[in-house]
Amino acid sequence: MNLRALNYFVSVIEKGSISGAAKHCYISQPSISAAIASLEAELNTQLFLRHGKGVSPTDAGTRLYPLAKRLLNESKAIQALFSKPEIQVPFKLGLIRSLGVRRMSMLLKDFTAACPDMDLTLVEPTEYANARIVSTRDITTHENFQPIWHDTFLLAIPPSLSLSLKSSIELIDLQQQPFIHRAPCEALTSLQQLLDMEGVKLQIRARIQTVEYAVGLVAAGLGIALVPAIPAILEDKNIVCRPLADISLKRTIGLALPLGQAHTEQQKLLAIVCSKQH
Repeated sequence: MNLRALNYFVSVIEKGSISGAAKHCYISQPSISAAIASLEAELNTQLFLRHGKGVSPTDAGTRLYPLAKRLLNESKAIQALFSKPEIQVPFKLGLIRSLGVRRMSMLLKDFTAACPDMDLTLVEPTEYANARIVSTRDITTHENFQPIWHDTFLLAIPPSLSLSLKSSIELIDLQQQPFIHRAPCEALTSLQQLLDMEGVKLQIRARIQTVEYAVGLVAAGLGIALVPAIPAILEDKNIVCRPLADISLKRTIGLALPLGQAHTEQQKLLAIVCSKQH
């Protein structure tokens, strides 16, 4: 069985479309389609259903996916076992805390795959780093900024609260509501200023730093949290997400690279990987 075809198959499932897989694998869409057709012919079964928004796996495709992932990982392990050790190039990447685990994991997966000889260390955004993934608020005059994600903020609400029944939330609706305070968060700072102007007081039930922890506490019914509207949060069935009426809280997350110096190969590859995120 062709491992390259299996790799394309896995990419199509994870990206949800032929075009997304083609961009991820740096090849043409016809090459992806031909590989999938060859794999379907070899297995004598249909692996994908085509529709307007992309493709979705058939039952056979769903069963094949974990087997293909395991086979590809074992293949990489065998190659690593017998490959000659290479000099690892150190690379420090600064990250803010509220990026969202799923999308950041996918970005790091693509980055490390593009730089197999790299020794990656993740650091706080305030530490020295070869590159940083931060919001526009954090960039300095000594950096070039490449946008990656544009986030709008919503309120994550426990389904048990009556507030979850409303289609949108007014500031006054938050009066004395239980709240999960997450910092640092520039959007929460802006919201707090508006609440202070309106005389609205929150009941702070917890003070935390990460988005995932905030969502977990909301799901547990502890209180409301202000969170970025990223897919992993919007898909969570244990919380209800609602917009704030007449208020738009947004941020832009991107890649910050040093100005005034030639970029290393790792920095260039990171910029390419970041340009393909959405």
